[in-house]
Amino acid sequence: MNDAEYHQLAELEDRLWHFEALHDHVRRTFSKHKLPATAKILDAGCGTGGLLRRMSNWFPSAQLRGIDLSPLAVQLARVRTNCPIDEGSVTALPFADASFDALTSIDVLYHLEKPAEALREFARCLRPGGLVAINVPAYRWLWSYHDDAVQSCHRFSRAEVVTLLREAGLQPVYSTYWNTLLFPAIIIRRKLLPAPSDGTSDVHDYAPWVSSILRGLLAIERAWLKTGLTLPFGTSVFAVARRR
Repeated sequence: MNDAEYHQLAELEDRLWHFEALHDHVRRTFSKHKLPATAKILDAGCGTGGLLRRMSNWFPSAQLRGIDLSPLAVQLARVRTNCPIDEGSVTALPFADASFDALTSIDVLYHLEKPAEALREFARCLRPGGLVAINVPAYRWLWSYHDDAVQSCHRFSRAEVVTLLREAGLQPVYSTYWNTLLFPAIIIRRKLLPAPSDGTSDVHDYAPWVSSILRGLLAIERAWLKTGLTLPFGTSVFAVARRR
């Protein structure tokens, strides 16, 4: 992403409804699978550190670490968190085999020409039985100005994500589409209405009443997903797998 998008992300990630829901999927996953209290967790492609900030509160005894390719993202994440943050690629992680109990990679793989390389690295760095939680944007046909603004390379189907996980030596345990209730509105905004004239993404502030409605709709989805059920379509794919 360009520098302006990173600065925007750092400003909004703690309060924007989308990240609140997305990060809660990670919290629910790790809580459900009962990671050790002192688990070593890597956020691979940590961006400006929003997820690490939340995980620091959710799992206060965990050993959290981040890595990102962008020097600016690393700089911002180091300021915004108390976690060690490395500069490096998720396709060549600078860690020993079986270093982590769990790994997150949230909206990272879609930036890569060859996401399978990163997934193989995730599998290598996880301990046997270790968990990985990933999120990626869904459906190639939904490509829009937003993808151009954040420099995407790919959007994924749920089946494609599951296949990539298996081919990397990871055993999928859960996968679902999400951001389902907002799906029609997002299609209209991204495919039918004019793109922003300034070339920016959809990561921006919303009016308080709009944010309240969007937060409420995603809360309904989260309650549904909390039961272990899945959703049949949506703008993103969230998946969880174990290292074999």
